[in-house]
Amino acid sequence: MESNSVPVRVLVVGTGFIAAQHAAAIHAEPRLELAGVVDIDPGRAAAASRANGGVPWFTDLGAALEETGAGGCVVCTPNDTHAAIAVQVAAAGAHLLIEKPLATDVAGARRAVAAFARAGRVLMPAHSHRHYDYALTVRDVIRSGDLGAVDMVRLSILGGWIWPDWRGWMLDPARSGGHALHNGVHLLDLVTWWTGEVPETVYARGRRQTAAELGIHDYLEMTVAFAGGALAVCEMSRGHRPASYARRDVLVTGTGGILTLPWDAEAGTVTGETGTALLPPGGTDGFATQIAAWADALTGAPPAVTGEDGLLAVAMGVAAERSIAAGVPVRVADVLEEAA
Repeated sequence: MESNSVPVRVLVVGTGFIAAQHAAAIHAEPRLELAGVVDIDPGRAAAASRANGGVPWFTDLGAALEETGAGGCVVCTPNDTHAAIAVQVAAAGAHLLIEKPLATDVAGARRAVAAFARAGRVLMPAHSHRHYDYALTVRDVIRSGDLGAVDMVRLSILGGWIWPDWRGWMLDPARSGGHALHNGVHLLDLVTWWTGEVPETVYARGRRQTAAELGIHDYLEMTVAFAGGALAVCEMSRGHRPASYARRDVLVTGTGGILTLPWDAEAGTVTGETGTALLPPGGTDGFATQIAAWADALTGAPPAVTGEDGLLAVAMGVAAERSIAAGVPVRVADVLEEAA
């Protein structure tokens, strides 16, 4: 692993919407240094370079790795490119923080995990919601035992922020993997991480609720049944009208209490037999926390999100997409057995 005293030089690969947040997080992390940006479009690469102090820009990842000697990559490219890029980064001996999903299918996710196992480098899928205060608070309360044994988790993340326009590869299921993989995977990963249980089945329904012209379902209902008996109900949208609509709610019920955490996170409570307690408000930038966790991993700490976590999230997303198509619950183990 790298020394704590020398910043690890990092490439940002792909310069679309989410790349600016990753680059800003790298600039704010003293253990990392932005070595350059990579995009197959020279105009976008040059623009990203200008926005980041004139760092070197490239249109070829292999050339970028060789010329900069970068020790790590943050990948923000379209989902269908993730598996091949992950294998290339591992072969170059670099570490990787890669946008979710790890791949658009189980076989691709397995290739990525295996490549990093062989290379002995850090692979951390960017399930950024895990790093926000609301998610950390829910995890800490569940693990504290205050709620007893968890019976049910209900997580809603609803919004209309794809408007007034959202065009590009995200609308092509062949490239994104479908909305359950592109954005729904955040919720599937969170409820699994929170409960610490093994997901058995995913039953999902999708609707083009407010955007019939979209090629994907903009609204998802996903129910996860866990091996220990708990149930998670996940509700997600990106196309709500009006476009300003945004809401997140968390409800966790257990044998010992109930946790509620509405959008602003300032009125979250835990209610048990002895009364009600307030949860602390949160405001940490999840991207900054995530990049710090990755930097920790580069110096020997366990990754906050492992490649296996990313593989499981992919399997759950695939199960959700298949359930929408078939109208029946899909076993996660059956999906995981593919390409095993």
